[in-house]
Amino acid sequence: MKYRRILLKLSGEALQNREKGLSIDPEILASISRQFKELIKEGAEIAVVVGGGNIFRGLAGEKGGTDRTTGDSMGMLATCINALALQSALENAGVETRVQTAISMPAVAEPFIRRKAMRHLEKGRVVIFGAGTGNPYFTTDSAAALRASEINADVLMKATKVDGIYTADPVVDPNAVRYDKVSYAEALNKQLKIMDAAAFSLCMENDIPIVVFNFFKDGEILRVFRGEDAGTQVSH
Repeated sequence: MKYRRILLKLSGEALQNREKGLSIDPEILASISRQFKELIKEGAEIAVVVGGGNIFRGLAGEKGGTDRTTGDSMGMLATCINALALQSALENAGVETRVQTAISMPAVAEPFIRRKAMRHLEKGRVVIFGAGTGNPYFTTDSAAALRASEINADVLMKATKVDGIYTADPVVDPNAVRYDKVSYAEALNKQLKIMDAAAFSLCMENDIPIVVFNFFKDGEILRVFRGEDAGTQVSH
């Protein structure tokens, strides 16, 4: 294996099934649980930052007249709903978990405490981080980079619907070429849309490689974990 402790950034949309009209699809959760079990068997320590875009986005709320700070708080609560749904699915599959949130809600989850999170990981528990950073105006990408730095993650894996970073949008441009590896400097110079600027800068400063991969391709997350040719790696 190439990595041991991973921070997986999972968008809220990854849990969604638009065709069925489901904000959270139980079949997708079951599929995620199976992949996590395989990773744990390989020796992975898994932490997850989950988004809330399948339920509510602060920016979308602002366009509808909601104050941005209030909207972002609503979005953070949406991430907690997803975190609890993921926890339930994982534990139904026999995977021990803990949910930690940046906003205190002791009736349903632990508060984020760095040392406790790292201890859970050492014991083989999947740690799911909810409520982003706990602050408005920061995305869950920033939360993923922050938590990855705090728990000393070996890699930040960004789950997407495409198999890496391309020179252009592969859905729109059939001539787009995928990068196998790209440096932080090159990604900045070419303005490759990997994560938001704050998240990207934090990973660069703390030398945390980012791997962008197709989470929905069978076995892809295992190939990334093993260091095989999968996805695109961003590093120094």
